Amino acid sequence: MSIPPTISQYWQHQGMSRRDFLQFCAMTAAAMALPITMVSRIAAALENQPRPATIWLNFQDCTGCTESMMRADAPSLERLLFDLISLDYHHTLQAAAGESAELARTQAMVANEGNYLLIVEGSIPTDQAGYATTAGVSNQDLFIEAAENAKAIIAIGTCASYGGIARAYPNPTGAKSVGELLTNNKPLINIPGCPPLPVAITGVIVHFLTFGEWPLLDNLQRPLAFFGRTVHDRCSRRAFYEKGLFASRFDDPGAKTGWCLYQLGCKGPFTYNACATTKWNDGVSFPMEAGHGCLGCSQPYFWDNDSFYRPLS
Repeated sequence: MSIPPTISQYWQHQGMSRRDFLQFCAMTAAAMALPITMVSRIAAALENQPRPATIWLNFQDCTGCTESMMRADAPSLERLLFDLISLDYHHTLQAAAGESAELARTQAMVANEGNYLLIVEGSIPTDQAGYATTAGVSNQDLFIEAAENAKAIIAIGTCASYGGIARAYPNPTGAKSVGELLTNNKPLINIPGCPPLPVAITGVIVHFLTFGEWPLLDNLQRPLAFFGRTVHDRCSRRAFYEKGLFASRFDDPGAKTGWCLYQLGCKGPFTYNACATTKWNDGVSFPMEAGHGCLGCSQPYFWDNDSFYRPLS
């Protein structure tokens, strides 16, 4: 039986230089708010571990979380996620279909029993099995089967973390989150957002591979490195909030010059996420910088929390 290459060996084979490898370790440490002294420990972990087998299950979702990961067009933290893990099963990205796809999943789960990562995208319907099935198996049964022998579970996106839009009133499918259906004590981390920040997914996987545990979490099982402060705290329009300068319309002069969007329904003061600092599209922008208020998408039940355009107070 051949010995699988370590993560660094795999990356070297893909053309990554030693310099780029260490730069990745440094960028990950910075993203996770770890001290610079941890860079060498991250490098050592990635030099001695093979890529973890990963089962990625898509349930009631729009595939936006996967799209978020795929949109990186440079060798960034986001792009390197798919080189960091051995993606053995993914409904959207895999070439196989039908019986061969399900065979690949079961073989990967058996071969890596107790050691594979389980990533879940989308909420799980529980009212009737027929709402969503894969190869005749209900989403709920598929999740329970895959979770049983997983080493750790990552719920990515608001749908997997809290139920998301599918769970919005009147919740016709009986949608539930990963945490609500998890019956064992497997390590679980939520990375909410609609879609979630790709760097958060990469960061927590590297942290888990390095230290054997999740980073510090809040009471909603979210990594504090990315969800420890509100969007409002780090918003580029925060100074105008402090001055009492608020836009009254999206097209008024104040909105165009950066005034606060609080009176237009921005949920930034009550939403915990790092999108104001990590931003999107390789750091180009985030919603408030583009001229739209925060929707609160990384908070539980954001879809039912009143109108997106009604002020919070």
